[in-house]
Amino acid sequence: MWIPPALFCSAFYSIRFDKDMLYFSLMTFSFLAATIVPVSSEAALASTLALDSNMLFALFFATVGNCAGVAFNYWLGWKGEEKFLHKHLQKKSVARAYRLSQKWGLWSLLLSWLPIVGDPITILAGALKVNIPIFVAVTFPLRLLRYLFVAGLFSLAA
Repeated sequence: MWIPPALFCSAFYSIRFDKDMLYFSLMTFSFLAATIVPVSSEAALASTLALDSNMLFALFFATVGNCAGVAFNYWLGWKGEEKFLHKHLQKKSVARAYRLSQKWGLWSLLLSWLPIVGDPITILAGALKVNIPIFVAVTFPLRLLRYLFVAGLFSLAA
């Protein structure tokens, strides 16, 4: 089930959060967006910024939540390696991510920030036992860069 960003934004605006709860919600949505749950962390970040929040705090909490989600994906792949690969390789996005991983190796992690194929790439990295420091060094900064880009677009539009 996909949640349209406009619906999320209107729900985010209709609930009166204090700032602590706002950042916690942003971190939670960013975590979920990094997993296979179909929510948009970019819409959550834009909504948080629209509520006159601190941009640095918003970037920090969005990045921490998304990085935790990516680490969770890696752990899922690590723990369920064989089961996951055999069960899910028939799915189109996972099969595409697997082909990318096989063809490009570690370089495929550079695509882990993309929608649809990015989540399976991070799970496959765990299943294929990619070195953890390399995984973190590649995937975590990509999250921050994506959110900096979204925040930059938002500040230009505001």
